[in-house]
Amino acid sequence: MFTPKLFTTLRNYSGKQFGADLTAGIVVGIVALPLAIAFAIASGVSPEKGLFTAIIAGFIISALGGSRVQIGGPTGAFIVIVYGIVQKYGVDGLTVATLIAGFMLILMGLLRLGSVIKFIPYPLIVGFTSGIALIIFSSQMKDFMGLNIQSVPADFIEKWTSYFEHLNVINIYAILLTVSTILITVYFSKITHRIPGSLVAILLATLAVVIFKLPVETIGSRFGSIPSTLPAPHLPGLDWKTIQNLIRPAFTIAMLGAIESLLSAVVADGMIGGNHKSNIELVAQGVANIVAPIFGGIPATGAIARTATNVKNGGRTPVAGLIHALTLFVIMLFFGKWVKLIPISCLAGILIVVSYNMSEWRSFLSIIKSSRNDTIVLLSTFFLTVLVDLTTAIEIGMVLAAFLFMRRMIQISNVDVVTSELSEQPDADDPKAIHKYDVPKEVEVFEVKGPFFFGAAYKFKESLHLIEKTPQVLIIRMRYVPVIDSTGLHILEEVFHQAKGTGTVLILSGIQKDVFKEFYKSGLLQKIGRQNVFTVFDDAISRARVLIETKETNNSTDKK
Repeated sequence: MFTPKLFTTLRNYSGKQFGADLTAGIVVGIVALPLAIAFAIASGVSPEKGLFTAIIAGFIISALGGSRVQIGGPTGAFIVIVYGIVQKYGVDGLTVATLIAGFMLILMGLLRLGSVIKFIPYPLIVGFTSGIALIIFSSQMKDFMGLNIQSVPADFIEKWTSYFEHLNVINIYAILLTVSTILITVYFSKITHRIPGSLVAILLATLAVVIFKLPVETIGSRFGSIPSTLPAPHLPGLDWKTIQNLIRPAFTIAMLGAIESLLSAVVADGMIGGNHKSNIELVAQGVANIVAPIFGGIPATGAIARTATNVKNGGRTPVAGLIHALTLFVIMLFFGKWVKLIPISCLAGILIVVSYNMSEWRSFLSIIKSSRNDTIVLLSTFFLTVLVDLTTAIEIGMVLAAFLFMRRMIQISNVDVVTSELSEQPDADDPKAIHKYDVPKEVEVFEVKGPFFFGAAYKFKESLHLIEKTPQVLIIRMRYVPVIDSTGLHILEEVFHQAKGTGTVLILSGIQKDVFKEFYKSGLLQKIGRQNVFTVFDDAISRARVLIETKETNNSTDKK
Protein backbone atom coordinates (compact mmCIF):
# COMPACT_ATOMS: atom_id res chain seq x y z
CA MET A 1 0.00 0.00 0.00
CA PHE A 2 2.86 2.42 0.75
CA THR A 3 5.01 1.51 -2.27
CA PRO A 4 5.72 4.64 -4.39
CA LYS A 5 4.47 4.58 -7.99
CA LEU A 6 8.03 5.12 -9.22
CA PHE A 7 9.03 1.64 -8.06
CA THR A 8 6.02 -0.08 -9.64
CA THR A 9 6.24 1.75 -12.99
CA LEU A 10 9.96 0.99 -13.46
CA ARG A 11 9.31 -2.77 -13.53
CA ASN A 12 8.24 -2.68 -17.19
CA TYR A 13 9.93 0.54 -18.22
CA SER A 14 10.96 0.97 -21.87
CA GLY A 15 13.25 3.24 -23.84
CA LYS A 16 10.26 4.59 -25.76
CA GLN A 17 8.57 5.65 -22.53
CA PHE A 18 11.78 7.26 -21.31
CA GLY A 19 11.85 9.39 -24.46
CA ALA A 20 8.27 10.56 -23.82
CA ASP A 21 9.01 11.21 -20.13
CA LEU A 22 12.19 13.12 -21.05
CA THR A 23 10.32 15.44 -23.42
CA ALA A 24 7.46 15.97 -20.96
CA GLY A 25 9.83 16.60 -18.05
CA ILE A 26 11.82 19.24 -19.93
CA VAL A 27 8.66 21.03 -21.09
CA VAL A 28 7.14 21.01 -17.59
CA GLY A 29 10.42 22.23 -16.11
CA ILE A 30 10.39 25.21 -18.46
CA VAL A 31 6.71 25.89 -17.66
CA ALA A 32 7.43 25.67 -13.92
CA LEU A 33 10.28 28.22 -14.01
CA PRO A 34 8.25 31.45 -14.23
CA LEU A 35 5.49 30.05 -12.01
CA ALA A 36 7.89 29.08 -9.22
CA ILE A 37 9.46 32.54 -9.25
CA ALA A 38 6.11 34.33 -9.45
CA PHE A 39 4.55 32.29 -6.63
CA ALA A 40 7.52 32.99 -4.38
CA ILE A 41 7.44 36.74 -4.97
CA ALA A 42 3.65 36.88 -4.47
CA SER A 43 4.08 34.93 -1.22
CA GLY A 44 6.33 37.62 0.19
CA VAL A 45 9.64 35.75 -0.11
CA SER A 46 12.60 36.04 -2.48
CA PRO A 47 12.25 34.43 -5.96
CA GLU A 48 14.92 31.75 -5.49
CA LYS A 49 12.85 30.14 -2.72
CA GLY A 50 10.26 29.22 -5.33
CA LEU A 51 12.97 27.59 -7.44
CA PHE A 52 14.39 25.68 -4.46
CA THR A 53 10.88 24.39 -3.68
CA ALA A 54 10.14 23.32 -7.25
CA ILE A 55 13.47 21.48 -7.48
CA ILE A 56 13.59 19.73 -4.09
CA ALA A 57 9.91 19.19 -3.35
CA GLY A 58 9.16 18.42 -7.00
CA PHE A 59 11.83 15.70 -7.03
CA ILE A 60 10.67 14.13 -3.73
CA ILE A 61 6.97 14.14 -4.66
CA SER A 62 7.72 12.34 -7.93
CA ALA A 63 10.15 9.90 -6.31
CA LEU A 64 7.96 8.93 -3.34
CA GLY A 65 4.42 9.82 -4.46
CA GLY A 66 1.41 7.68 -5.22
CA SER A 67 0.60 9.16 -8.64
CA ARG A 68 2.19 8.24 -11.95
CA VAL A 69 2.18 11.77 -13.35
CA GLN A 70 1.82 14.20 -10.43
CA ILE A 71 4.07 17.27 -10.64
CA GLY A 72 4.77 18.94 -7.31
CA GLY A 73 6.00 22.37 -6.36
CA PRO A 74 4.82 25.77 -5.10
CA THR A 75 1.26 26.65 -6.15
CA GLY A 76 -1.00 29.68 -6.16
CA ALA A 77 -3.19 28.18 -3.45
CA PHE A 78 -0.42 28.72 -0.88
CA ILE A 79 0.20 32.39 -1.67
CA VAL A 80 -2.36 33.72 0.78
CA ILE A 81 -1.39 31.60 3.79
CA VAL A 82 2.37 31.91 3.14
CA TYR A 83 2.18 35.69 2.78
CA GLY A 84 0.26 35.97 6.06
CA ILE A 85 2.76 33.80 7.95
CA VAL A 86 5.77 35.70 6.57
CA GLN A 87 4.23 39.06 7.50
CA LYS A 88 3.47 37.93 11.06
CA TYR A 89 6.26 35.47 11.94
CA GLY A 90 8.96 36.06 9.33
CA VAL A 91 10.67 33.53 7.04
CA ASP A 92 11.84 31.44 10.02
CA GLY A 93 8.23 31.20 11.18
CA LEU A 94 7.23 29.99 7.71
CA THR A 95 9.95 27.34 7.85
CA VAL A 96 8.66 26.04 11.20
CA ALA A 97 5.02 26.06 10.03
CA THR A 98 5.94 24.15 6.86
CA LEU A 99 7.90 21.57 8.84
CA ILE A 100 4.94 21.02 11.19
CA ALA A 101 2.62 20.74 8.19
CA GLY A 102 4.94 18.13 6.69
CA PHE A 103 4.69 15.93 9.77
CA MET A 104 0.90 16.41 9.77
CA LEU A 105 0.71 15.23 6.16
CA ILE A 106 2.79 12.13 6.91
CA LEU A 107 0.50 11.37 9.87
CA MET A 108 -2.57 11.76 7.63
CA GLY A 109 -1.09 9.27 5.18
CA LEU A 110 -0.09 6.74 7.85
CA LEU A 111 -3.60 6.98 9.36
CA ARG A 112 -4.98 6.34 5.86
CA LEU A 113 -7.00 9.53 5.72
CA GLY A 114 -6.44 10.01 2.00
CA SER A 115 -9.86 8.68 1.03
CA VAL A 116 -11.53 10.87 3.68
CA ILE A 117 -9.90 14.12 2.52
CA LYS A 118 -11.16 13.54 -1.01
CA PHE A 119 -14.73 13.89 0.29
CA ILE A 120 -14.36 17.43 1.62
CA PRO A 121 -17.45 19.37 0.42
CA TYR A 122 -17.06 20.78 -3.08
CA PRO A 123 -18.67 24.18 -2.20
CA LEU A 124 -16.03 24.61 0.52
CA ILE A 125 -13.20 23.95 -1.96
CA VAL A 126 -14.67 26.28 -4.60
CA GLY A 127 -15.27 28.93 -1.91
CA PHE A 128 -11.71 29.19 -0.64
CA THR A 129 -10.18 28.61 -4.09
CA SER A 130 -12.20 31.47 -5.58
CA GLY A 131 -11.29 33.62 -2.56
CA ILE A 132 -7.60 32.84 -3.04
CA ALA A 133 -7.92 33.72 -6.74
CA LEU A 134 -9.39 37.13 -5.89
CA ILE A 135 -6.64 37.79 -3.34
CA ILE A 136 -3.91 36.82 -5.82
CA PHE A 137 -5.46 39.11 -8.43
CA SER A 138 -5.64 41.94 -5.91
CA SER A 139 -2.05 41.42 -4.80
CA GLN A 140 -0.77 41.94 -8.36
CA MET A 141 -2.36 45.36 -8.94
CA LYS A 142 0.69 47.19 -7.55
CA ASP A 143 3.05 45.53 -10.04
CA PHE A 144 0.43 45.56 -12.81
CA MET A 145 0.17 49.36 -12.69
CA GLY A 146 3.75 49.96 -11.52
CA LEU A 147 2.56 51.82 -8.42
CA ASN A 148 5.21 53.23 -6.10
CA ILE A 149 3.90 51.83 -2.82
CA GLN A 150 6.53 50.96 -0.23
CA SER A 151 4.33 48.60 1.81
CA VAL A 152 1.03 47.26 0.49
CA PRO A 153 -1.51 46.61 3.31
CA ALA A 154 -2.39 42.96 3.89
CA ASP A 155 -6.09 43.66 4.48
CA PHE A 156 -8.19 43.32 1.31
CA ILE A 157 -10.16 46.54 1.66
CA GLU A 158 -7.16 48.57 2.85
CA LYS A 159 -5.13 47.18 -0.06
CA TRP A 160 -7.60 48.48 -2.66
CA THR A 161 -7.91 51.78 -0.80
CA SER A 162 -4.13 52.16 -1.06
CA TYR A 163 -4.23 51.41 -4.79
CA PHE A 164 -6.81 54.13 -5.44
CA GLU A 165 -4.79 56.60 -3.41
CA HIS A 166 -1.74 56.05 -5.64
CA LEU A 167 -3.42 56.05 -9.06
CA ASN A 168 -1.65 59.33 -9.86
CA VAL A 169 1.69 57.51 -10.24
CA ILE A 170 0.72 54.78 -12.73
CA ASN A 171 3.59 53.43 -14.86
CA ILE A 172 2.24 53.01 -18.41
CA TYR A 173 5.17 50.76 -19.40
CA ALA A 174 4.38 48.33 -16.58
CA ILE A 175 0.73 48.20 -17.68
CA LEU A 176 1.71 47.52 -21.31
CA LEU A 177 4.08 44.72 -20.25
CA THR A 178 1.45 43.13 -17.99
CA VAL A 179 -1.30 43.27 -20.62
CA SER A 180 1.05 41.91 -23.28
CA THR A 181 2.07 39.06 -20.97
CA ILE A 182 -1.58 38.17 -20.34
CA LEU A 183 -2.43 38.16 -24.07
CA ILE A 184 0.63 36.10 -25.06
CA THR A 185 0.12 33.61 -22.21
CA VAL A 186 -3.53 33.08 -23.12
CA TYR A 187 -3.39 33.08 -26.91
CA PHE A 188 0.04 31.61 -27.76
CA SER A 189 -1.39 28.12 -27.19
CA LYS A 190 -3.42 28.63 -30.39
CA ILE A 191 -0.12 28.63 -32.28
CA THR A 192 1.51 25.68 -30.49
CA HIS A 193 1.12 23.73 -27.25
CA ARG A 194 4.75 22.65 -27.26
CA ILE A 195 6.12 25.99 -26.06
CA PRO A 196 4.40 27.57 -23.04
CA GLY A 197 3.03 31.04 -23.69
CA SER A 198 4.23 32.27 -20.31
CA LEU A 199 7.84 31.50 -21.26
CA VAL A 200 7.48 33.32 -24.60
CA ALA A 201 5.96 36.29 -22.76
CA ILE A 202 8.85 36.42 -20.27
CA LEU A 203 11.49 36.24 -23.02
CA LEU A 204 9.86 38.98 -25.11
CA ALA A 205 9.18 41.22 -22.10
CA THR A 206 12.74 40.83 -20.79
CA LEU A 207 14.22 41.61 -24.21
CA ALA A 208 12.00 44.68 -24.52
CA VAL A 209 13.11 45.98 -21.11
CA VAL A 210 16.82 45.35 -21.83
CA ILE A 211 16.85 46.71 -25.40
CA PHE A 212 14.64 49.76 -24.86
CA LYS A 213 15.75 50.32 -21.25
CA LEU A 214 12.17 50.62 -20.08
CA PRO A 215 11.77 52.24 -16.64
CA VAL A 216 10.14 49.27 -14.89
CA GLU A 217 11.08 47.23 -11.85
CA THR A 218 12.87 43.90 -12.42
CA ILE A 219 13.68 40.93 -10.21
CA GLY A 220 17.26 42.20 -9.96
CA SER A 221 16.31 45.73 -8.94
CA ARG A 222 14.02 44.44 -6.19
CA PHE A 223 15.77 41.27 -4.97
CA GLY A 224 19.28 41.31 -6.43
CA SER A 225 20.84 38.36 -8.24
CA ILE A 226 19.51 34.78 -8.15
CA PRO A 227 21.82 32.09 -6.63
CA SER A 228 23.03 29.44 -9.04
CA THR A 229 23.28 26.64 -6.43
CA LEU A 230 21.12 25.16 -3.72
CA PRO A 231 21.74 26.55 -0.22
CA ALA A 232 23.15 24.57 2.69
CA PRO A 233 20.52 23.00 4.97
CA HIS A 234 19.40 25.24 7.81
CA LEU A 235 16.99 24.83 10.71
CA PRO A 236 15.65 27.91 12.53
CA GLY A 237 15.59 28.08 16.30
CA LEU A 238 12.58 26.27 17.73
CA ASP A 239 10.78 27.11 20.93
CA TRP A 240 7.48 25.82 22.29
CA LYS A 241 5.69 29.19 22.17
CA THR A 242 6.52 29.64 18.48
CA ILE A 243 5.31 26.12 17.71
CA GLN A 244 2.04 26.78 19.57
CA ASN A 245 1.45 29.98 17.58
CA LEU A 246 2.11 28.21 14.28
CA ILE A 247 -0.06 25.11 14.81
CA ARG A 248 -3.16 26.67 13.22
CA PRO A 249 -1.45 28.02 10.08
CA ALA A 250 0.51 24.75 9.81
CA PHE A 251 -2.77 22.83 9.89
CA THR A 252 -4.07 25.06 7.10
CA ILE A 253 -0.95 24.36 5.03
CA ALA A 254 -1.38 20.62 5.62
CA MET A 255 -5.09 20.61 4.75
CA LEU A 256 -4.56 22.79 1.70
CA GLY A 257 -1.64 20.65 0.56
CA ALA A 258 -3.64 17.44 1.03
CA ILE A 259 -6.71 18.77 -0.80
CA GLU A 260 -4.72 20.25 -3.70
CA SER A 261 -2.49 17.22 -4.19
CA LEU A 262 -5.33 14.68 -4.09
CA LEU A 263 -7.54 16.77 -6.37
CA SER A 264 -4.67 17.03 -8.82
CA ALA A 265 -4.08 13.26 -8.60
CA VAL A 266 -7.78 12.57 -9.25
CA VAL A 267 -7.74 14.87 -12.31
CA ALA A 268 -4.59 13.12 -13.54
CA ASP A 269 -6.22 9.69 -13.08
CA GLY A 270 -9.06 10.82 -15.33
CA MET A 271 -6.60 11.94 -18.01
CA ILE A 272 -4.53 8.75 -18.11
CA GLY A 273 -7.02 6.17 -16.84
CA GLY A 274 -4.85 5.52 -13.80
CA ASN A 275 -5.45 4.96 -10.12
CA HIS A 276 -3.31 6.86 -7.63
CA LYS A 277 -2.50 5.81 -4.05
CA SER A 278 -3.84 8.66 -1.94
CA ASN A 279 -2.14 7.70 1.32
CA ILE A 280 1.36 7.31 -0.11
CA GLU A 281 0.78 10.59 -1.95
CA LEU A 282 0.13 12.30 1.39
CA VAL A 283 3.28 10.75 2.87
CA ALA A 284 5.33 12.00 -0.09
CA GLN A 285 3.85 15.48 0.24
CA GLY A 286 4.77 15.40 3.93
CA VAL A 287 8.38 14.39 3.29
CA ALA A 288 8.68 17.10 0.61
CA ASN A 289 7.39 19.76 3.02
CA ILE A 290 9.89 18.67 5.66
CA VAL A 291 12.96 18.62 3.40
CA ALA A 292 12.20 21.66 1.18
CA PRO A 293 12.05 24.29 3.97
CA ILE A 294 15.33 23.02 5.42
CA PHE A 295 16.88 24.07 2.08
CA GLY A 296 15.10 27.42 2.01
CA GLY A 297 11.91 26.31 0.28
CA ILE A 298 8.25 27.15 0.87
CA PRO A 299 5.18 24.86 1.08
CA ALA A 300 4.61 22.57 -1.89
CA THR A 301 1.81 20.39 -3.21
CA GLY A 302 0.59 18.78 -6.41
CA ALA A 303 0.11 21.34 -9.17
CA ILE A 304 -2.89 20.65 -11.42
CA ALA A 305 -1.77 22.84 -14.36
CA ARG A 306 1.78 21.44 -14.45
CA THR A 307 0.47 17.89 -13.99
CA ALA A 308 -1.90 18.39 -16.96
CA THR A 309 1.00 19.77 -19.03
CA ASN A 310 3.02 16.68 -18.14
CA VAL A 311 0.24 14.36 -19.32
CA LYS A 312 -0.41 16.30 -22.54
CA ASN A 313 3.28 16.06 -23.48
CA GLY A 314 3.46 12.28 -23.02
CA GLY A 315 4.59 11.88 -19.40
CA ARG A 316 3.26 8.63 -17.97
CA THR A 317 5.61 7.77 -15.09
CA PRO A 318 7.22 9.63 -12.18
CA VAL A 319 10.43 9.78 -14.21
CA ALA A 320 8.96 12.82 -16.02
CA GLY A 321 8.55 14.56 -12.66
CA LEU A 322 12.16 13.79 -11.72
CA ILE A 323 13.36 15.21 -15.05
CA HIS A 324 11.23 18.33 -14.50
CA ALA A 325 13.07 18.96 -11.21
CA LEU A 326 16.47 18.30 -12.78
CA THR A 327 15.61 20.65 -15.67
CA LEU A 328 14.89 23.45 -13.20
CA PHE A 329 18.15 22.73 -11.41
CA VAL A 330 20.12 22.97 -14.68
CA ILE A 331 18.36 26.23 -15.58
CA MET A 332 19.19 27.67 -12.17
CA LEU A 333 22.79 26.43 -12.41
CA PHE A 334 23.60 27.85 -15.84
CA PHE A 335 21.00 30.56 -16.53
CA GLY A 336 20.14 31.83 -13.03
CA LYS A 337 22.10 35.03 -13.53
CA TRP A 338 19.75 36.06 -16.37
CA VAL A 339 16.62 35.60 -14.25
CA LYS A 340 17.25 38.93 -12.51
CA LEU A 341 16.45 40.74 -15.78
CA ILE A 342 12.80 39.57 -15.80
CA PRO A 343 10.41 42.50 -15.24
CA ILE A 344 8.14 42.19 -12.20
CA SER A 345 5.13 43.41 -14.21
CA CYS A 346 5.56 40.40 -16.50
CA LEU A 347 5.26 38.04 -13.52
CA ALA A 348 2.17 39.99 -12.44
CA GLY A 349 0.59 39.19 -15.80
CA ILE A 350 1.33 35.49 -15.35
CA LEU A 351 -0.22 35.50 -11.87
CA ILE A 352 -3.33 37.32 -13.12
CA VAL A 353 -3.82 34.48 -15.62
CA VAL A 354 -3.27 31.99 -12.80
CA SER A 355 -5.86 33.76 -10.64
CA TYR A 356 -8.41 33.66 -13.46
CA ASN A 357 -7.84 29.93 -13.96
CA MET A 358 -8.15 29.38 -10.20
CA SER A 359 -11.35 31.41 -9.86
CA GLU A 360 -13.66 28.61 -11.00
CA TRP A 361 -16.31 31.28 -11.62
CA ARG A 362 -18.47 28.88 -13.62
CA SER A 363 -18.57 26.42 -10.72
CA PHE A 364 -19.14 29.34 -8.35
CA LEU A 365 -22.25 30.48 -10.23
CA SER A 366 -23.47 26.91 -10.64
CA ILE A 367 -23.35 26.25 -6.88
CA ILE A 368 -25.18 29.53 -6.13
CA LYS A 369 -28.00 28.32 -8.37
CA SER A 370 -28.19 24.98 -6.52
CA SER A 371 -29.19 24.26 -2.92
CA ARG A 372 -29.32 26.93 -0.18
CA ASN A 373 -27.00 24.95 2.12
CA ASP A 374 -24.28 24.75 -0.54
CA THR A 375 -24.65 28.46 -1.25
CA ILE A 376 -24.22 29.29 2.45
CA VAL A 377 -21.02 27.22 2.69
CA LEU A 378 -19.67 28.66 -0.58
CA LEU A 379 -20.27 32.33 0.23
CA SER A 380 -19.18 32.02 3.87
CA THR A 381 -15.88 30.40 2.91
CA PHE A 382 -15.32 32.85 0.05
CA PHE A 383 -15.87 36.02 2.09
CA LEU A 384 -13.95 34.73 5.11
CA THR A 385 -10.99 33.91 2.85
CA VAL A 386 -11.02 37.36 1.29
CA LEU A 387 -11.88 39.51 4.32
CA VAL A 388 -10.39 37.55 7.25
CA ASP A 389 -7.86 34.81 6.45
CA LEU A 390 -7.67 31.38 4.88
CA THR A 391 -7.17 29.51 8.16
CA THR A 392 -10.39 30.92 9.63
CA ALA A 393 -12.23 30.30 6.35
CA ILE A 394 -11.33 26.61 6.23
CA GLU A 395 -12.07 26.04 9.92
CA ILE A 396 -15.45 27.80 9.91
CA GLY A 397 -16.31 26.43 6.47
CA MET A 398 -15.70 22.86 7.63
CA VAL A 399 -17.75 23.35 10.81
CA LEU A 400 -20.56 25.07 8.91
CA ALA A 401 -20.65 22.34 6.25
CA ALA A 402 -20.75 19.69 8.99
CA PHE A 403 -23.62 21.42 10.83
CA LEU A 404 -25.64 21.88 7.65
CA PHE A 405 -25.04 18.24 6.74
CA MET A 406 -26.21 17.15 10.19
CA ARG A 407 -29.27 19.37 9.83
CA ARG A 408 -30.01 17.71 6.50
CA MET A 409 -29.59 14.26 8.01
CA ILE A 410 -31.97 15.20 10.83
CA GLN A 411 -34.51 16.32 8.25
CA ILE A 412 -34.37 13.05 6.30
CA SER A 413 -34.22 10.94 9.47
CA ASN A 414 -37.87 10.27 10.22
CA VAL A 415 -39.56 8.95 13.36
CA ASP A 416 -43.20 7.85 13.17
CA VAL A 417 -45.71 6.43 15.62
CA VAL A 418 -46.70 4.01 12.88
CA THR A 419 -49.27 2.02 14.85
CA SER A 420 -51.90 4.68 14.43
CA GLU A 421 -50.68 7.07 11.75
CA LEU A 422 -49.77 4.65 8.96
CA SER A 423 -52.91 2.63 9.45
CA GLU A 424 -54.80 5.72 8.27
CA GLN A 425 -52.41 6.33 5.34
CA PRO A 426 -51.34 2.87 4.15
CA ASP A 427 -48.29 2.56 1.90
CA ALA A 428 -49.44 0.31 -0.95
CA ASP A 429 -45.89 -0.10 -2.33
CA ASP A 430 -44.44 -1.44 0.93
CA PRO A 431 -45.06 -5.21 1.35
CA LYS A 432 -43.97 -4.91 5.00
CA ALA A 433 -46.12 -1.86 5.84
CA ILE A 434 -47.60 -1.83 9.33
CA HIS A 435 -51.23 -1.91 8.14
CA LYS A 436 -50.64 -5.39 6.72
CA TYR A 437 -50.04 -6.76 10.24
CA ASP A 438 -52.48 -7.48 13.00
CA VAL A 439 -50.87 -5.43 15.76
CA PRO A 440 -52.36 -6.02 19.25
CA LYS A 441 -53.83 -2.91 20.87
CA GLU A 442 -51.40 -3.34 23.78
CA VAL A 443 -48.48 -2.76 21.41
CA GLU A 444 -47.08 0.61 20.23
CA VAL A 445 -44.81 0.63 17.20
CA PHE A 446 -42.28 3.36 16.35
CA GLU A 447 -40.35 3.37 13.07
CA VAL A 448 -37.02 5.15 12.64
CA LYS A 449 -35.83 5.93 9.09
CA GLY A 450 -32.36 7.14 8.19
CA PRO A 451 -29.06 7.38 10.08
CA PHE A 452 -29.69 7.17 13.85
CA PHE A 453 -27.06 9.70 14.90
CA PHE A 454 -27.29 12.29 17.65
CA GLY A 455 -29.61 14.71 15.83
CA ALA A 456 -32.11 12.02 14.87
CA ALA A 457 -31.74 10.39 18.31
CA TYR A 458 -33.03 13.47 20.12
CA LYS A 459 -35.80 13.80 17.55
CA PHE A 460 -36.75 10.22 18.37
CA LYS A 461 -36.68 10.97 22.11
CA GLU A 462 -39.09 13.87 21.63
CA SER A 463 -41.41 11.69 19.54
CA LEU A 464 -41.79 9.23 22.41
CA HIS A 465 -43.81 11.87 24.26
CA LEU A 466 -46.58 11.32 21.69
CA ILE A 467 -47.50 8.05 23.44
CA GLU A 468 -50.74 8.82 25.31
CA LYS A 469 -50.89 5.69 27.47
CA THR A 470 -48.22 3.27 28.58
CA PRO A 471 -48.17 0.21 26.25
CA GLN A 472 -47.35 -3.31 27.41
CA VAL A 473 -44.87 -3.69 24.53
CA LEU A 474 -42.95 -0.98 22.66
CA ILE A 475 -41.53 -2.08 19.29
CA ILE A 476 -38.92 0.15 17.63
CA ARG A 477 -38.66 -0.74 13.96
CA MET A 478 -35.22 0.06 12.49
CA ARG A 479 -35.20 -1.60 9.07
CA TYR A 480 -34.17 1.69 7.38
CA VAL A 481 -31.41 2.59 9.85
CA PRO A 482 -27.98 1.97 8.18
CA VAL A 483 -25.80 3.38 11.00
CA ILE A 484 -26.08 4.38 14.64
CA ASP A 485 -23.72 6.46 16.77
CA SER A 486 -23.01 6.53 20.51
CA THR A 487 -25.71 9.16 21.12
CA GLY A 488 -28.28 6.98 19.40
CA LEU A 489 -27.23 4.04 21.56
CA HIS A 490 -27.42 6.20 24.69
CA ILE A 491 -30.95 7.40 23.87
CA LEU A 492 -32.09 3.83 23.24
CA GLU A 493 -30.61 2.79 26.58
CA GLU A 494 -32.58 5.61 28.26
CA VAL A 495 -35.73 4.41 26.52
CA PHE A 496 -35.03 0.87 27.73
CA HIS A 497 -34.70 1.99 31.37
CA GLN A 498 -37.80 4.17 31.14
CA ALA A 499 -39.80 1.33 29.62
CA LYS A 500 -38.53 -1.07 32.26
CA GLY A 501 -39.60 1.35 35.01
CA THR A 502 -43.18 1.47 33.66
CA GLY A 503 -43.42 -2.26 33.05
CA THR A 504 -43.14 -1.94 29.26
CA VAL A 505 -41.06 -4.49 27.33
CA LEU A 506 -38.80 -2.96 24.65
CA ILE A 507 -38.42 -4.91 21.38
CA LEU A 508 -36.15 -3.90 18.49
CA SER A 509 -36.96 -5.01 14.95
CA GLY A 510 -35.24 -4.87 11.55
CA ILE A 511 -31.72 -4.48 12.93
CA GLN A 512 -29.12 -4.36 10.14
CA LYS A 513 -25.75 -6.09 10.44
CA ASP A 514 -23.60 -2.99 11.16
CA VAL A 515 -26.12 -1.63 13.66
CA PHE A 516 -26.30 -5.04 15.38
CA LYS A 517 -22.51 -4.94 15.85
CA GLU A 518 -22.77 -1.55 17.57
CA PHE A 519 -25.49 -2.90 19.88
CA TYR A 520 -23.27 -5.84 20.79
CA LYS A 521 -20.09 -3.78 21.39
CA SER A 522 -21.93 -1.24 23.56
CA GLY A 523 -23.51 -3.94 25.76
CA LEU A 524 -27.02 -2.67 24.99
CA LEU A 525 -27.90 -5.97 23.31
CA GLN A 526 -27.27 -7.84 26.53
CA LYS A 527 -29.40 -5.37 28.54
CA ILE A 528 -32.38 -5.50 26.20
CA GLY A 529 -31.97 -9.24 25.84
CA ARG A 530 -31.14 -11.15 22.69
CA GLN A 531 -34.67 -12.62 22.81
CA ASN A 532 -36.09 -9.11 22.25
CA VAL A 533 -33.99 -8.16 19.21
CA PHE A 534 -35.11 -9.32 15.75
CA THR A 535 -34.23 -8.81 12.11
CA VAL A 536 -37.79 -9.60 10.91
CA PHE A 537 -40.88 -7.67 12.02
CA ASP A 538 -43.06 -10.82 11.97
CA ASP A 539 -40.89 -12.30 14.72
CA ALA A 540 -41.14 -9.09 16.75
CA ILE A 541 -44.98 -9.20 16.58
CA SER A 542 -44.96 -12.87 17.56
CA ARG A 543 -42.74 -12.10 20.53
CA ALA A 544 -45.07 -9.25 21.57
CA ARG A 545 -48.11 -11.59 21.49
CA VAL A 546 -46.30 -14.12 23.66
CA LEU A 547 -45.41 -11.42 26.20
CA ILE A 548 -49.00 -10.12 26.29
CA GLU A 549 -50.48 -13.61 26.69
CA THR A 550 -47.98 -14.45 29.42
CA LYS A 551 -48.84 -11.26 31.30
CA GLU A 552 -52.59 -11.93 30.98
CA THR A 553 -52.08 -15.48 32.23
CA ASN A 554 -50.08 -14.26 35.21
CA ASN A 555 -52.74 -11.66 36.02
CA SER A 556 -55.48 -14.32 35.92
CA THR A 557 -53.46 -16.58 38.23
CA ASP A 558 -52.89 -13.70 40.66
CA LYS A 559 -56.65 -12.97 40.80
CA LYS A 560 -57.49 -16.61 41.59
